[in-house]
Amino acid sequence: MSEASTDRVADRPAEVTDPLLWDLAAAVADAHQPDAERVCASPSCAGAAWPCAAWNAAQTALTTARTPRPGMPSRPAGTGAPATRLHATGQPAAADATERLAATAA
Repeated sequence: MSEASTDRVADRPAEVTDPLLWDLAAAVADAHQPDAERVCASPSCAGAAWPCAAWNAAQTALTTARTPRPGMPSRPAGTGAPATRLHATGQPAAADATERLAATAA
């Protein structure tokens, strides 16, 4: 595990309901910061104005990762992985947001 990812885990708010989504979104947001001219510094954005689409998607994912989901049992912080709730496709519910986030990070 890299030092940056260890820092993200330590900085994760207690109310996060989807730690994997939070960690991925935080990594994307960190990679898509503005430079001095307010242009996204990530090479994948190729000079796009900031905030870029990837940074915006990361912000949405950070919010989603903190949102309690209906039917998901609440758990105290640090008690293990959240229960997996399946989407209508049979995939974990967070898979849609994670796939969209991964697509914008590439």
